[in-house]
Amino acid sequence: MAKIPDTDLIINPDGSVYHLNLKPKDISNNIITVGDPTRVHRISSFFDKVEFEMNRREFITHVGSYKGQRITVISTGMGTDNVEIILTELDALVNIDLKTREPKKKHTTLNIIRLGTSGSIQEDIEVGGFLVSEYAIGLDTLMTFYEFEMTDLVNEVTQKIQEEIGFPFQPYCTQGSQTLLEKFSDSMVVGNTVTAPGFYAPQGRKLRLPIKYPYLIDQLSRFHYKNFWLTNFEMETAGYYALAHLLGHEIISVNAILANRVTEVFSDNPNKVIDSLIELVLDKLSH
Repeated sequence: MAKIPDTDLIINPDGSVYHLNLKPKDISNNIITVGDPTRVHRISSFFDKVEFEMNRREFITHVGSYKGQRITVISTGMGTDNVEIILTELDALVNIDLKTREPKKKHTTLNIIRLGTSGSIQEDIEVGGFLVSEYAIGLDTLMTFYEFEMTDLVNEVTQKIQEEIGFPFQPYCTQGSQTLLEKFSDSMVVGNTVTAPGFYAPQGRKLRLPIKYPYLIDQLSRFHYKNFWLTNFEMETAGYYALAHLLGHEIISVNAILANRVTEVFSDNPNKVIDSLIELVLDKLSH
């Protein structure tokens, strides 16, 4: 098998991967990812102990144990461009020999939980609750650069979304880990998440600039195809699901619902909601 070129897999002088500044020994198989770097400490404060810390750009990593389970928590920053960096480099840490620059013969599967915040686009999904994403629909272009194929169902769904909204492109869509979904579905709303390539116009928000899709929230909230409805907006999940599918990792996205875009209500205590979700995720991982 050919070696991966230095310019494709950049390794730091200390043997760590380029952006994350991590070595294979620095991560566990159970990984929690968060967009906000400050949320890493918020999660690791629940650990019984923290054994390792690394700060590099927006990528902050803490590794520790919770009720006997070794867990890594790492921040990504916002957007699927950062998600591509973090998933590619996490995969490299377990599935590429960094010394020989060759893929390993035996594949290692990571369990990754994205713990994030989100806005509901359905009136009956209340602020302050939790939602786990079964499917994710990407309004970004990340999968344009990969050999990515959709199942018949999600191909039909995304064609219908393109047609109804009038997008000049077809979104992509894929499913999260069914194994991890079962772990969380008994305590959360199960939904289908829309991943936007921005926070303002791509999520139907208008400040001073005119936006191209002023009725986006209403159109997405009313969209349905067969039994497929859309439930919430955020900025990373579709990239996670598509890349994890391609790389062979188990991944699920759980969301603290901090806003309802239909009723225009925002949480009056978002930190309390996030802390409750953190405790729930850690307890689920420890069993």
